[in-house]
Amino acid sequence: MNEFPRRFGNYILLKPLARGGMGALYLALSGPEESAKLCVIKTVLPHLADKEYLQRFRDEAKVVVRLSHGNLVPVFDSGQVAGEIYLAMDFIEGKDLRATWNRCAKKGIAFPIDVAVHLTKELARGLHYAHTFSDIKLVHRDVSPPNVLLSYSGEVRLTDFGLAASTLKMEKTAPGIIYGKVSYMSPEQARGETPDARTDLYAAGIILWELLTGRQLFPSGKAPGAAKDAITAEELLRRVRDPEVIAPSKRASRVPPELDRIALKALAPKLSDRYASCEELRQDLATFLGQTAPATDSVRVAGFLKELY
Repeated sequence: MNEFPRRFGNYILLKPLARGGMGALYLALSGPEESAKLCVIKTVLPHLADKEYLQRFRDEAKVVVRLSHGNLVPVFDSGQVAGEIYLAMDFIEGKDLRATWNRCAKKGIAFPIDVAVHLTKELARGLHYAHTFSDIKLVHRDVSPPNVLLSYSGEVRLTDFGLAASTLKMEKTAPGIIYGKVSYMSPEQARGETPDARTDLYAAGIILWELLTGRQLFPSGKAPGAAKDAITAEELLRRVRDPEVIAPSKRASRVPPELDRIALKALAPKLSDRYASCEELRQDLATFLGQTAPATDSVRVAGFLKELY
C-alpha cells in the first residue's frame, strides 16, 4: 500500500512530500494520462485524528474550494477515498518562504529589501481578497513563512487555510483556545480573543519585519537568527500577548524610515492603531516600491530565487 506510484481515487500519488501524525501531503497526477498535470493531495486519516481536527479539515474544504485568486494556492477538489479525507490543490513548483529565508541565512545573504516589500505586498493582496470574499468573514489565522509559497516563476501564493475561521465553519473555537504558530500571532489572537482580518495583517507585518532585519521578531529557536534569543514557551506567549516592537532599522540600519513607519503600523498592538485592512497595507507598500524600486515584480523574484538555488 505504501509503494509509489499508486492510485488514489481519480489521482495517482507519485511520492510523499510531507508526513504528519494525522495525514500527509503527496505529489500526485490529476486527469487523463495523456494530459495529466501535477497536483498536491493533502490527506487526513479519520481513525488517527480527533473529531475537532476532522471538522476543521472538512471546514477548510468548504471554504477554500470557493476561493480563486492569483496570490492563493488553488484548491480544486475535496472528498474521501478509502477512509482518507483529502484536498486536491495545484502544485506550486518552488520553495516556501521559510526555506528561502533559511537559504539566505545559510549563504550569508541579506534578504533584498525590494523583494521583501514585494512579497509582503502580494501576500496582503491575497489576504484582502480572502477577507472580503463573499460575506463569510474569512480569517486565515496561520499566516507564517511555511505557508507562503514562492514559485520559481516569481509568484507569491498563500496556502493552508486549515486553521481559518469563517461563518461557513461548523467547528467553533471555544473561548480562550488559540490556534496557529505563536511566533506569528497577533496580541489578540494570543489572548484567545476572536480574530478578524487585522490578525492576519499583523502576521504579514511580522513577516515583513523579519525579512527586513534577518531576525525573528518573537524568537522560538526555529528560525534564522533565533537560536541565541530562544526563550521558554511561556515567556514567548507573554511577549506575543504584550509586544514591545522596535523599528526594523534598530536591528538593520539598511531599513529606510518609510518602511519603519509601515512595519510599525502593521504591528501596532492596539487594533485601532493598526492598518484597517490588508488593502491599506498593500497600498503603502506599493507606493514605497513605486518610489524606490518600480521595476520590482515577479521577474525580479524569479531572478532572486534562481541566484539563491
